[in-house]
Amino acid sequence: MHAPRRLRRGPLVLTGLAAVVLAASTGLTTAAATGLAPAARPQQADPLQQEVDAIRDTGAVGVSAEVTSPDADGTARAGTAESGTQRPMPRDGRFRIGSATKTFTATVVLQLVEEGRLSLEDTVEQWLPGVVEGNGNDGRNISVRQLLQHTSGIPDIKPDIPSLNSTKGYRAERFRTYTPEELVGLAMRHDRPFPPGRGWSYSNTNYVLAAMIIEKATGEKWADEVKDRIIRPLGLKHTSAPDAFPFIQGPHARGYSAFGAGTGPGIDVTALNPSMAVGSGSIISTTHDLNSFYAALLGGRLLDPARLDEMTTTMTAPELGVAYGLGIAEIELPCGGTYFGHVGELLGYRMWSGVTRDGSRTAVVYATGEGSKGTGEAMSTLVGQELCRSR
Repeated sequence: MHAPRRLRRGPLVLTGLAAVVLAASTGLTTAAATGLAPAARPQQADPLQQEVDAIRDTGAVGVSAEVTSPDADGTARAGTAESGTQRPMPRDGRFRIGSATKTFTATVVLQLVEEGRLSLEDTVEQWLPGVVEGNGNDGRNISVRQLLQHTSGIPDIKPDIPSLNSTKGYRAERFRTYTPEELVGLAMRHDRPFPPGRGWSYSNTNYVLAAMIIEKATGEKWADEVKDRIIRPLGLKHTSAPDAFPFIQGPHARGYSAFGAGTGPGIDVTALNPSMAVGSGSIISTTHDLNSFYAALLGGRLLDPARLDEMTTTMTAPELGVAYGLGIAEIELPCGGTYFGHVGELLGYRMWSGVTRDGSRTAVVYATGEGSKGTGEAMSTLVGQELCRSR
């Protein structure tokens, strides 16, 4: 295993907490000196708390959010950590981040490109001979860039995983372990939706293949590369890249899914072997750690300028209604301009992350349970409003 990667120095971002404390102290001192009682200030509703409450009101069981900026940080929680109880959402609880894992995987690939160990124009066949073939799928015509960009035309593996698609499937296979080769083999049973480079379609199989290429290029497991290159150097103490371990360790809220059937939270789906999402959706983290990761990434601490520019060069992604780069999306801000981030979902947990282009402001929110059609919209609203707001 290689030595931990040295982080680049990014812009120093300080919170405004010290300034707030100083201002409060100054006010008290002045009041004491004049003998006057400090004037009472009217209570004002916290916008972040209102946004979190709005997400809960869409049907989520629990919601938690954290935002950071040069002025101040903020957190808010709503709902409960377990359906049918009054247990509050844990502070900085851990959760499955789902597809936000793709940003981690893309970052490792781009670091390897920077080191000259692979190229974005390399074909899948060069690294994984014979793995992508059949039903029109041909690794000789698919580049690493197209994997990260979702322009490969490789079918998505998710419909072939029983534990993700029905209550019966979950109960029967939630502890099943998949190998990456097995996952890709399942995807190869399907026809490609379009030739490589001729369309855009979100496919988790792309990132399973990216994880396999990382392992081939380094001789180490994908999870170990993520730990050595991102998690440990950034001090993300509550972030993990589990292999097949099915439980969330440390404080966490329970996850629920009704698998699209009926109303209510559904069944408890917290336990899940995440091996079907290697490279694409298996990471467990917290709002605090994710804010730190995205701030470091856009702040230039993980990639050199050329590689970060490659990651954030986007194209239209019609399925998502956003623009998409390499493992990261570009989304419009309500106040004008855009931000970068990723949506994530893995059985019972939904999240939305966002970071300004310079990495100075971040926002992450997650919800448990499936919620409703309005849940995702409310989460998007929170991230956009918080990145626009001067706290």
